[in-house]
Amino acid sequence: MAWLVSRIIRLNHTTDSDDGTALNTKWEVQVTTLIRQLALVSQSKQIPDGDLQKVSAALQKQVTRDLAPIWEVSATVDSFDKLEDVPAGYWPMIVMDDINVAGAAGVHEDKNGQPFALISSGNLDTWSITASHEAIEMLVDPSGNRTVAGDSPQSDQGRVTFLVEPCDPSEAADFGYSANGILVSDFYTPNYFDPVMAPGVRYSFTGAVTQPRQVLSGGYLSWGDPNTGHWWQETFFDGNAPSFRDIGPIDQKAGNLRAAIDRLTSDATLRAVGRGRETAFAAGLPLKQVAKGSTLRATMWRQQIAQILGQTSRVPGERGLTELRSIPRVRRSGD
Repeated sequence: MAWLVSRIIRLNHTTDSDDGTALNTKWEVQVTTLIRQLALVSQSKQIPDGDLQKVSAALQKQVTRDLAPIWEVSATVDSFDKLEDVPAGYWPMIVMDDINVAGAAGVHEDKNGQPFALISSGNLDTWSITASHEAIEMLVDPSGNRTVAGDSPQSDQGRVTFLVEPCDPSEAADFGYSANGILVSDFYTPNYFDPVMAPGVRYSFTGAVTQPRQVLSGGYLSWGDPNTGHWWQETFFDGNAPSFRDIGPIDQKAGNLRAAIDRLTSDATLRAVGRGRETAFAAGLPLKQVAKGSTLRATMWRQQIAQILGQTSRVPGERGLTELRSIPRVRRSGD
């Protein structure tokens, strides 16, 4: 199932005319792209159905409002009761209890080469930020093999190929933020791989990353060295500063590059996202506070629906439309 979306890109170009005056030329280009579709499904006994729907709505807002303008992707995120309900063409994200196999959580490929994700359940803040992380990386790089060339963080390596994993350098809950009161992951922008730092440039959505190729506490960055065939990482899992490690060659017969990297970093990732909302500097209002406003809106809608249908309001202490109509008119003297 493929859906198309069109966007208008406006371009301006200024040239000098023969008489020296500036000429401004404008173009409008219509670009049509495929919409990617994600399905959020819970096989967990710990997660209420309502939480699944809340996280799905939060991810849809994040993808549409935050990710799409920066990474030029278009996507939908929908929740389904079970895998059998997922339509063809959707990439499933499955929340499960007790994923105890190292490296099992994360994005994988099915037999048709299409991505799907396994997400460990837990408290709402923990699994929501993980779902956000996996959704973003599936959308930006469905294959798990996307790389971009740049200067290595190690001065003796020269040019290397970085694996594009937008959430990894700032994956810790400390740097998450809220969508509809749900904690979601920060992610870097394409400018993250700029050769030099420039003023006014956004390197991650929240602004937590302040310069190219920066790795924050709890995060990591992976790259391949073409001279040796080895893969390297800058990790900030322990201590007060990041460190480098050589993880050797990666055999892609066992899966894509992202899956291989995730197997090496899964424990550190769980610790980083497990810190929760309390450490998130940009988290915003928690769901409990957001829920108060939701309850008030729901009450308002029920009252208005009752009035439209001519039904008695069920709100204690308030008279419904039918009751108001039945109140006898008070007769004044002289009537």
